[in-house]
Amino acid sequence: MPGPLVLVTGAEALLAERAVARVRELAREQHADLEVVTVEGPLYEAGQLATWVSPSLFEEPRLVEVVGVEAASDALVADLLAHLGRLGAEDGQAPDDLVLVLRHAGGARARAVLEAARGVRGGQVVDCAPLKSPRDQRAFLQGEFARSGRPATPAAIDQLHAALGQDLRALAAAVTQLVSDVPAGGRAGAAGRRAPVDVADVDRYYGGRAEVSGFAVADAAVAGHREEALRLTRQALEAGVDPIPMIAALAMKLRAMVKVAAAGRGRDADVARAAGMAPWQVERARADLRGWTPEGIATSLIALAEADAAAKGLSRDPVYAIERAVLVVTGARS
Repeated sequence: MPGPLVLVTGAEALLAERAVARVRELAREQHADLEVVTVEGPLYEAGQLATWVSPSLFEEPRLVEVVGVEAASDALVADLLAHLGRLGAEDGQAPDDLVLVLRHAGGARARAVLEAARGVRGGQVVDCAPLKSPRDQRAFLQGEFARSGRPATPAAIDQLHAALGQDLRALAAAVTQLVSDVPAGGRAGAAGRRAPVDVADVDRYYGGRAEVSGFAVADAAVAGHREEALRLTRQALEAGVDPIPMIAALAMKLRAMVKVAAAGRGRDADVARAAGMAPWQVERARADLRGWTPEGIATSLIALAEADAAAKGLSRDPVYAIERAVLVVTGARS
């Protein structure tokens, strides 16, 4: 069994669901007759926990999953603190065939339970914080393709991320669809490996969404194509794309250019290691830098910071904020 206690914290629901499912899977691998009890935090009634965490009459292994701890009733908080206090005070208090899983999605409620759970000897903590940066979200996509056993090109990952944004559940579902529907043969080569998912595959399924993404706007803006960048911006906004991710895509592209410029003229692989980037990203940033000066990049980053603040509440017109930023960026390229 995975131990007496597993605490799953964080607001990223997909990662948390997978963590809880993995604990259940590991427990079932050891005990085919595992009994799973699910406890809803807000609906809990005093005294129920003692029944579920006590040794079974027939010594049946048990997994007790308490979900919604962030909205737990007062009775559940009190009973959990009492049980966790016993676990913390006396090693081995929990039966060997019992695992208690606590799922807390964040917030101030039941903080004392979290502190007590972290002090249990032999317990495990799984942090499922949201993946906020585009880099982490693309790393998630890479991991999803790796889990599926089907590779994807870096450009395809960029294109899929551009099409779907930061919703991990949507990204995971898209990988599942692509791996299932895109033929694997024909390009695998003599080694028999499955052909990677490429940009053409992503375009076939998600092209209508990717063509109006923040990354398309960023490419046009950094290249100095003002009319094209504004057209794509308005097309994206009309399609319902949020201005904030569009601003983030522009900023990310400019930051990559800054990193590569600061690293100098070394080999792409060496620059990539120093800058925390992939070699292909370094190559792309070098190409993007043509026609740019340090002053132009600085001006653009300041404009994007102002647009980001405006889009997040400092202005009543986020559409104007993103369009103005696009104009500044395209005009800053010499």
